[in-house]
Amino acid sequence: MIFIVVKFTTKPDWTDRWPDHVAEFTAATRAEEGCLWFEWSKSLEEPNTYVLVEAFRDGEAGGAHVNSDHFRKATEELPKALASTPKIISESIEATGWNEMGEMTVE
Repeated sequence: MIFIVVKFTTKPDWTDRWPDHVAEFTAATRAEEGCLWFEWSKSLEEPNTYVLVEAFRDGEAGGAHVNSDHFRKATEELPKALASTPKIISESIEATGWNEMGEMTVE
């Protein structure tokens, strides 16, 4: 799988609007055949930072994503709300989904 984490730092006046700003892009990406997940979180330490955790089945699915019309549109529309260029970690890993954490069990 292609496992990706991206940090987006918004301009302060866009922080509260960010979820609406990315809603169309998020829905379109989640509908892609090769998308395993596409989940947004807001940083507790950095109030203007959102973290996107996403995964795609394989390189082919990741390629389809970055070549999609909604990705192109996002690269044009999202920057107006950002204070800086997003930071990314993107790795191919040997996994197919989430596993339970071995160090902590909830009964």
